[in-house]
Amino acid sequence: MVHRNPLKTPVCRLLGCDYPIVSAGMGGVSRSELVAAVLSAGGYGLLGMVRETPELIRREVAAVRERTNRQFGVNLIPFGTDPTLLEEELVACFEAKVHALCFFWDVRPDVVVRAHAAGCKVLYQVGGLTDAVAAEAAGADVIICQGVEAGGHVHGDVSSLVLLPQIVQAVQVPVLASGGFATGGGLVAAFALGAQGIHCGTAFLATTESYAHEFHKQRIVAATSDQTVHSDVFAINWPPRSLVRTLQNSVTQGHCDRLWGHGPDDFPREIIGHEGDRPIYRFSTDSPLRNTTGDLEAMAPFAGQSCGLIEDICPAGERLRRIVWEAETILAQFAP
Repeated sequence: MVHRNPLKTPVCRLLGCDYPIVSAGMGGVSRSELVAAVLSAGGYGLLGMVRETPELIRREVAAVRERTNRQFGVNLIPFGTDPTLLEEELVACFEAKVHALCFFWDVRPDVVVRAHAAGCKVLYQVGGLTDAVAAEAAGADVIICQGVEAGGHVHGDVSSLVLLPQIVQAVQVPVLASGGFATGGGLVAAFALGAQGIHCGTAFLATTESYAHEFHKQRIVAATSDQTVHSDVFAINWPPRSLVRTLQNSVTQGHCDRLWGHGPDDFPREIIGHEGDRPIYRFSTDSPLRNTTGDLEAMAPFAGQSCGLIEDICPAGERLRRIVWEAETILAQFAP
């Protein structure tokens, strides 16, 4: 008797994964070790290569392929990347023949056309209905619906519960739910709202293979959902008024009377640490990574409201299998 996977939706066939669980391409955090672990457990992974050099992209793509022959994607953000560097990133991805590219923020039809011409699938993360429709019109193969609960950069102000069914109704391509999804119950809820799967950041940041610093991971485990902050206080490195969700820390507390309305030129360049030889500034969008030193507490502690659902740091494959087991258990209760 053939075992039927109750979680296998059409987006799984499109992406070549067993389960419709995608690990987000978190900048700095989602590197080859994490992506390969997610792939090996049956999910789909995105390398977080935002504003990284083409040399690093090539190395990380090759490192994933050394660990597994499963397909994966690369996350880039044209909006937050110098045009010359973006061109170099795209060329590196095209030459490496990556399976998919994931884009975020403003909708750029030109990069979608180029990605398709190079043989890549395109996932587009959006934070609103208008951008979802525009991304589909541009040719996106998958829409990622990001609710305001999400961690990291957030491009919208509507919750997943409300935004997701609107986007599902408005587009014909598969939709993944993002923002607040970290459990099997969340996956089943996403199904109920019309999504074909989930896109998870915080859940995979707090894993063994994540390239985040242990300090950052431990903060997520200890945090409750009401300890996240939506602000643009972490502004250096990004265009003005680019909102993020982080955990509370000394930086957000110091600006609790004005969390919104900032840009990169509003803050001094005060070095508080280093990532290798590169300086890290207070108020920058740099989160603490494995190779980061300095005042880790004052760096951007990105986290979504799903942090309240994360109780430990575990291998990424185990995190994914927990989501699968819980979702299958819930669905079995409704089986005839």
